[in-house]
Amino acid sequence: MSAPAPGGSLSGVERARLTAKDLDAESGSWLRRLGAGGGERQAAERELHARLVRIALSEVRRRSASTPVAGQELDDVAHQAAHDAMLAILAKLGDFRGESRFTTWAYRFVILEVSAKLGRHYWRNPPAVLDAGQWERLPDRFGIDPARHAESAGILAEVRRVVDEELTAHQRRVFMAIVVDEIPLDALAVRLGLQRNAIYKVIFDARRKIRRALVANGYLDEPGRERR
Repeated sequence: MSAPAPGGSLSGVERARLTAKDLDAESGSWLRRLGAGGGERQAAERELHARLVRIALSEVRRRSASTPVAGQELDDVAHQAAHDAMLAILAKLGDFRGESRFTTWAYRFVILEVSAKLGRHYWRNPPAVLDAGQWERLPDRFGIDPARHAESAGILAEVRRVVDEELTAHQRRVFMAIVVDEIPLDALAVRLGLQRNAIYKVIFDARRKIRRALVANGYLDEPGRERR
């Protein structure tokens, strides 16, 4: 594993600051070993890299249903993510402040790398979007009882009205991409340069506006009220 970028290893002042914070024993051990030289550091790097690979493999398999990447290519993504995360961790050891366990801090790097790499893979060969068919499946995505699908035409018309008239331009773009066109969240995050949580928030707000309109027009029940 490559050595960290200049300034990446902990200085004496930084080590003293972290010691004063009473790091847990495991985190302290990681910092000491990764900040050491020779064989001790190499052993620590090998151990950390193996852990990152396991996390990356678990994460890509968890997301496999929402990405066109599959098979050996998916495993390759995991290994690439672990490698790049490892380099970033070694370069940023001095940024660790002990707010969480070292492994928790380190695992965030590999999760972010997995998201970015899966997102970029999607745009290499994105599937064709069939707008009409996608819109027709919206009742299922909103959890509407199949027995009420006879009302789908009215529901879809109201959803389209809210999307066109009540959502902001940003909400409309994200909603159409995620809910209608079924673009994977990781891919949209890469395309828009946003964090996953920011996209979740946009979708939540857009769905809330749409559900409020469906309730007002009698297509959905208010929470806690039975439909007569």
